[in-house]
Amino acid sequence: MLVIYHKSANHVPLKILSIEDGSPLKTFTQLLHRSRKVDFIEQFNEKLLVKQDKENLQIIDVRNSNLIEVNKTEFMTPSAFIFLYENNLFLTFCNRTVAAWNFRGELVTSFDDHELWHSNCNTNNIYITADQDLIISYCKTSKEVRDRDGTCEGIGSPTGSINMSNIFTGKCVAKISPLDPTLTIAPRKRGDSSRSTIRSTVSDALEDITALFYDEDRNEIYTGNSKGLVHVWSN
Repeated sequence: MLVIYHKSANHVPLKILSIEDGSPLKTFTQLLHRSRKVDFIEQFNEKLLVKQDKENLQIIDVRNSNLIEVNKTEFMTPSAFIFLYENNLFLTFCNRTVAAWNFRGELVTSFDDHELWHSNCNTNNIYITADQDLIISYCKTSKEVRDRDGTCEGIGSPTGSINMSNIFTGKCVAKISPLDPTLTIAPRKRGDSSRSTIRSTVSDALEDITALFYDEDRNEIYTGNSKGLVHVWSN
């Protein structure tokens, strides 16, 4: 566990503790540019990621102090991280884009069709599979959406899509989209009083999603929206 103390004039004191018994494993200081704001300090196993405003990303190996720098023009400060422990990678989320990096400072994957709905990442709308090979997110629709009366909702509409992309290739492998004519609403069973009487169209269900979860055993996606409704997507 990484403990970050208050910044001093030109460095920040750090300590790594054992999560088993709390004993200190290493105590050290990280040098900083005096006049630059600290964007983040993150730990992933033995790697320490340090980024200051308008400075390069630093990847430090805390065992031997080896340093790798990634140019600030290549690595923009993300709004969120997801560490992929199984694959020794990390995902960054910045300005609706997703990227996968390794700890040599190399960009591993850029995603073709995965523009996130929120400009500042909300990980409630993102799911990583147990094998860490797929990312499922609530995304912006890439084309105009035409509703039943023929009017064009367009890209600025509150209706998005659920995109599933391969983390290693960046390719979109599946999508739940209001543009998909094959999507149908399952009929309700007679006498099933446990089901809600509320009826949503596909576009309604894909509007302003605030939470997303994928049940890998049942192969079902559950979404919740700002109206307080939960929808189940199943094949």
